[in-house]
Amino acid sequence: MKTVEQIAAEIVAREGGYVNDPDDPGGATNFGVTLATLQRLGIDKTGDGRLDVADIRALSRTDAERIFVEHYFRRPRLAELPVSVQASVFDMYVNAGANAVKILQRLVTRMGFAAADDGAVGPRTIQAAGRAEAAAPGHFADAYGIARRNYYYALGDGRPASRKYARTQSGAKGGWILRAEAFISPRYHLSAAEHRARVVAWG
Repeated sequence: MKTVEQIAAEIVAREGGYVNDPDDPGGATNFGVTLATLQRLGIDKTGDGRLDVADIRALSRTDAERIFVEHYFRRPRLAELPVSVQASVFDMYVNAGANAVKILQRLVTRMGFAAADDGAVGPRTIQAAGRAEAAAPGHFADAYGIARRNYYYALGDGRPASRKYARTQSGAKGGWILRAEAFISPRYHLSAAEHRARVVAWG
């Protein structure tokens, strides 16, 4: 089983280096870490007393991995979730914050194990997730991954500027969909035709 540090290194590799895409609500990022995150944590990489884009640019891969392990895995209590979903929830927490937990909470509630839809991992969510895993061993991680994939498609439905993250210019699966499917068993991956049918309404 991979360690959380190994999973963090994989997340950083997926996120890539410095990007400042005007269509990304997160703004300037480096290795997946946003400027808002550095400001919230008070990390002044340049030591100039200001927290700005220069600090994002100065961020190292190791810095990003440490931030993710501490603030996106340990503090949100993801280690208390079933092992089968930890890596996927962690990856999505980096990508979408507390929405990663909300998707899990909505999933387990639909499965009959009620959890508050608040994006926080507490005793009720931990218990509900554990019961959901026990009820569907070997399938819970896939169910979460599919719910995550649906979330990304729904973002594209509602926000045209985000569609390029779910669909490439050629019409193939975009980064968001591929990222979700990295945590879904191959038998549940959408075919190219199924993906195209899902996004056909986007024009």
